[in-house]
Amino acid sequence: MSSPATQPYASPSLYVGDLAPETSEGQLFEVFKNVGSVASIRVCRDAVTRKSLGYAYVNFHNVVDAERAIEQLNFSLIAGKPCRIMWSQRDPAKRKSGTGNIFIKNLDKSITHAALYDTFSAFGKILSCKVEVDHNGSSKGYGFVHYENQEDADQAVAKVNGMMIANKIVYVGPFQPKKARGAATPAHFTNVYFKNIDETITKEKLEEIFGAHGKITSCAIMQNEKGESKGFGFVNYENPEEAEAAVTKLHGTEINGKQIFVSRAQKRQERDEELRHQRDEHAQKYQGANVYVKNLDDNVDDEKLKQEFSRFGTITSAKVMTDDKGNSKGFGFVWFTNPEDASRAITEMNGVIFGTKPLYASLAQRKEVRHAQLAAMHQQKVNMMQMNLGMMNMRGPGGMPFAGGAPVFYPPMGIPRMNQPYPPQMIPRPPRFTPPGGQPAQGAGAAPAQGARGVPAAGGAPNGVPAQNGTGVGQRMGNRPRNARPPVAQQSAAGGGRGRGGNAQGQVNRSYKYTSTARNQPGAAPETTEAPVQNDGDAKQSAGELLYGLIAGKTNPMLAGKITGMLLESHPVHELFDIARAPGLLDSKISEAVSVLQAHQVGEAPA
Repeated sequence: MSSPATQPYASPSLYVGDLAPETSEGQLFEVFKNVGSVASIRVCRDAVTRKSLGYAYVNFHNVVDAERAIEQLNFSLIAGKPCRIMWSQRDPAKRKSGTGNIFIKNLDKSITHAALYDTFSAFGKILSCKVEVDHNGSSKGYGFVHYENQEDADQAVAKVNGMMIANKIVYVGPFQPKKARGAATPAHFTNVYFKNIDETITKEKLEEIFGAHGKITSCAIMQNEKGESKGFGFVNYENPEEAEAAVTKLHGTEINGKQIFVSRAQKRQERDEELRHQRDEHAQKYQGANVYVKNLDDNVDDEKLKQEFSRFGTITSAKVMTDDKGNSKGFGFVWFTNPEDASRAITEMNGVIFGTKPLYASLAQRKEVRHAQLAAMHQQKVNMMQMNLGMMNMRGPGGMPFAGGAPVFYPPMGIPRMNQPYPPQMIPRPPRFTPPGGQPAQGAGAAPAQGARGVPAAGGAPNGVPAQNGTGVGQRMGNRPRNARPPVAQQSAAGGGRGRGGNAQGQVNRSYKYTSTARNQPGAAPETTEAPVQNDGDAKQSAGELLYGLIAGKTNPMLAGKITGMLLESHPVHELFDIARAPGLLDSKISEAVSVLQAHQVGEAPA
């Protein structure tokens, strides 16, 4: 093999193709670091889906290392697939010019990239070598070899064309671009395609019409399963000149009241490629000028749609999509001659009542682009949910959620409060215990200092309420609902109501006889063994907040809200505080609730 010229490749950048989809930059670095000093590696990915495109660029610090990589690693296995390595050619004009490029066909299925490279490398320096394969990786029987200069390519064509390789005689010739191949093909066709013929026309009638332009070797009208004409078929002539004459003279003529279409017959792949090319040209020409509209009334047709949008500019076409029965599907397209008119139409028509419905208007997108964007949006949502779940599972000391390390995620409005995750700062402290006649215990669960707002001072209480202790959780008086009535005990003590044992003026009713075990008797010292008086709503809220904090430390925070809500619905308030003070009882209640939730998820009733 001739000595490689380093001048065209002052930048030691390599193209690495035929990579497996899961191949990453790290895997490539592990492969290429063994042959030289790697400067950078980039796997090329789709801009929307971020999936690998199957090729990458590897940049070395010097040309010698890049040359060594081609010699030692070309066609080696990376993630189970043989890779193709060649010099990175930044100039697309040189790549697409065809200079030094040859085409080989009739290759045996066993011929691989490496075997083709070994065969043709004897004639000069190869820039790239490839055997075309299908989606299963099987050879299609042809390939390409690109030489550094045209002289080497000419020599390969002269020496290898007509030779036998792996028991098959191969054809080797200069590479021709698609445009050049397509221009030469029509001059040598004999098969003619026709359509839009009347269903009553017979094969004999067609042979008579087409036979006037040359000798026909075959004629066929395509039929359905009932044997009825589909309105199209094929006519084959003996020589290309006759076929070309039939297309020229019969295309557009009228037979039995129908204008027929006649052209050169094409293979399906060729026809699809041509249609795709036409669509791409049309889309490029009118890029940004196609408006998609939906939520149309059933009575809106093409003419009404065009008339409604015509005030924004010149319209090329307006089409309401219909089903096979001609009924509107509720959406359509409006093509403008320039993007500015389309943009103005979208801005002014989106959301406007058209008929009886609000119209939706946006820029039309190709299906593959729309699907790619939807897939990317879905993946973003999945990633965000996974990130949120991971952050919610972060735990601090004792299994409690971090107070400041992870953000709090609130569910949407409308969900009952007791079923929502509570931020750590809202989890109440444990109830304090004050021994009779003593001072409140100080420590982690201690209440604010005496004299604080809403907190009873020693020997008394705000607003005349007796200072009481017990099993309840204290609550500020200021948190009571504005319209809530004060408790009966408070009314009696303050003399502001007709409490039991009092009159409207607050005087004690001496005629009422108290038993020896009655509480809060007139003139008696206040007891300190009961919780502050609360209405049911406040007490239940306090119990729920306390239970949630305890349950969240024992199970998944996402389940804590549901379990708390179940306990609130199934137990009275005084039992909830008993459950909170008994760890064993609380664990039992959590286990029962989890069993119920699991049974509900699988559609089974709990045992």
